[in-house]
Amino acid sequence: MRRQDEVSRLMEKEKSRQNKGIDHRSSLKRTINMLCLAAFVFALFFNPSPGFSGNAKERYLKADRCYKSLRNNPARQKDRQYWLECIKKFDEVYREDPSGPWAPAGLYMSGTLYYDLYKRSRKAGDKNEAVDCFERIIKRFPNSKYRPKALKALDQIPGANIIKGLTESNGYETKSKKPQPSEVQPEKKEIDKAPPPSDKKDEIKGPDEAIKEIITSGEEKVKGIESVASPAGSGAVIVSDLRFWSNPNYTRIVINADGETGYSHRLLKQDPALNKPQRLYVDLSNSRLGGDIKRVIPINDDLLTDARAGQYEPGVVRVVVDIKSFKTYKIFSLKNPFRIVIDVWGSRDEEIREAAPEVKDPEKGEKMSAGALAKQFALGVKKITVDVGHGGDDFGAPGYMKGVHEKDIVLVLGKKLAGKLKGELGCEVIMTRNSDKYLTLEERTAIANTKNSDIFISLHTNAARNKNAYGIETYYLNLATDDESILVAARENATSTKNISDLQSILNDLMQNAKINESSRLAGHVQDAIYQRLNSNYDNVKNKGVKKAPFYVLLGAQMPAILVETSFISNKRECLRLLDPDYQELLCDAIVNGVRSYIKEINPNAFTGPLSKSKGG
Repeated sequence: MRRQDEVSRLMEKEKSRQNKGIDHRSSLKRTINMLCLAAFVFALFFNPSPGFSGNAKERYLKADRCYKSLRNNPARQKDRQYWLECIKKFDEVYREDPSGPWAPAGLYMSGTLYYDLYKRSRKAGDKNEAVDCFERIIKRFPNSKYRPKALKALDQIPGANIIKGLTESNGYETKSKKPQPSEVQPEKKEIDKAPPPSDKKDEIKGPDEAIKEIITSGEEKVKGIESVASPAGSGAVIVSDLRFWSNPNYTRIVINADGETGYSHRLLKQDPALNKPQRLYVDLSNSRLGGDIKRVIPINDDLLTDARAGQYEPGVVRVVVDIKSFKTYKIFSLKNPFRIVIDVWGSRDEEIREAAPEVKDPEKGEKMSAGALAKQFALGVKKITVDVGHGGDDFGAPGYMKGVHEKDIVLVLGKKLAGKLKGELGCEVIMTRNSDKYLTLEERTAIANTKNSDIFISLHTNAARNKNAYGIETYYLNLATDDESILVAARENATSTKNISDLQSILNDLMQNAKINESSRLAGHVQDAIYQRLNSNYDNVKNKGVKKAPFYVLLGAQMPAILVETSFISNKRECLRLLDPDYQELLCDAIVNGVRSYIKEINPNAFTGPLSKSKGG
């Protein structure tokens, strides 16, 4: 028994020793785990990795020290490079953590510095950069305390346009007042002390992959945002289609949407460092992409590479145009249905100079420019586009006689006119349509531009509620000066008189490159020829004269362009005449005579031999 007790005692002792070993190992393991956790916490708070707000804060404090040094050194303020160094440091704050609470603070100071620099340099690019910084705060950080600061700064920058759909819809309003540049300067306490992060973390909205580069590449712009506000009470619209027409020297892109909305656009510089070409983009507010839209449209002409559409933000569709080279561009919108038109031009004069060698004037022995050479040989008018109005589902104005429609009358006239222009003037003629098919108004002008036409003639028949109204009139693009012209333009544009009034507000800019004087002269010659010819063969022919109005079909035409209202299809007498082949022949002869007269005015030596004789006087 004693021996058995001894064995039991030894076993209990060994068991106790083993239990103590297990407890020791567990304790050691817990100690190691605690040390690892402490090391992780230490690394997290005292050596933060990129993307944590602590690192963004350090970058902000570093940038702020740079700004203080610049502010206290008048000599350095004269050197642009010192400004850009500080701006770069504040940009790095945003790039370090673009969705973090320090990002809007960095953007705000970048904008402030850019605007301070602009007040010294007077360079538009500096002001535009400031506008861009403040607008990015407005768009991407709706909950940040820097948003109202950015709105205030924008309101004080001359020429800074704010997209109302992005500001007023979120409860902010801006009031125009005389700019006070000093007010854009931040208060001293905001400079000396780093701003605390917002209580609520700002969120950056995810971009569509097709245009992700536009958001992340740090774009530089050379022109400020130009914007058109959304109509009051408008809901989200669907961007349904992208279309384009192009030649080596001109491209027209059309963005189609199923409703009216506001939009803004901006031209962006080339960025060789990021291998990005020069770009032009249009942002449509309150919009989303249609499911069937083709997001990338290859263009590959001499001016543009392609056009791309993407959902830039949940409520903003962005269309980006990649540019190879260009001379100028224009952007405007049309209604019913709503669409945005982008026109991009190269330099046709340069194209002519490259194609034609210099020659000498045989009389003076002096060199002649290619333009003068072209004019002397009547090359200034060698191609004419005849636009046959309406077509397909668009019947145009109804005739006085049942079953008679404008689209059918002008198709007959267009074919006759095309044949006469070819046969009598020797010009190449392009018809926008030679069958009963529908064409959009913007497509018609695009055809003339892409074919490098020298004259554009759009054929229509007039109409009025008053069945007694009659006469002939010829229009060219300009602001309407009377109610009757506005009514005619509204009818031909298939829109309302209110929309015509809206359109006139942008015409001053659109018409800077239009051939207004030449169009007016061409219209005068054609109108006079029609009246004289018809008046000598018919009774009761009224000369309603040359008029001006904002016709969609004439917008963007890069050649003298007119719209001829041949006669009133709503008037019984003139409707019957329009159906008469003899009347049609005389009318077309008269238009040809008007074009001939215009060509001879700009170049008296344009026609010789049989071409100098006008048919029928």
